[in-house]
Amino acid sequence: MKKISDICLNKIKEFEGLRKEAYLDVAGVPTIGYGRTYGVKMGDVISEYWADMYLKADLYDLEKQVDTLGNWNQPQFDALVSFAYNLGFYKLKTSTLMKTIKEGGSMHAIKKEFKRWVYAGGKVQPGLVKRREWEAKRFFEPDEMEPMKVRDWSDFHKTK
Repeated sequence: MKKISDICLNKIKEFEGLRKEAYLDVAGVPTIGYGRTYGVKMGDVISEYWADMYLKADLYDLEKQVDTLGNWNQPQFDALVSFAYNLGFYKLKTSTLMKTIKEGGSMHAIKKEFKRWVYAGGKVQPGLVKRREWEAKRFFEPDEMEPMKVRDWSDFHKTK
């Protein structure tokens, strides 16, 4: 199973921010830690340790789900998992973004689809604008591991 990169994990933490006490997000949903909403009720308090554990557990499930949607390189996978963590897997799976990607849309068309998802509570959210810009950029970055994947390593241990 594919895993997100440390680059992506750190960006998700940056975008979400750490909140140890439950709060209502801009859509009015009780949230805690690094954006966790599952099972959260107002008045809940957690430590940074548990915020990390919840984030990793939530991302593990999302990684499995996003992996089912295609054969992604690392930057693409990172961008899609970040998107799904913020909006939910169902929204990613059924989005015009995913449809555009699957149909082989242009870079411009795909970036445009990422950047449509910047609303919460009926308003454009500057944090979401920044996040979608990062995701759109990350999606098209070269895969830093690709040269290692395509190299023929069969001669590595041979002596001349």
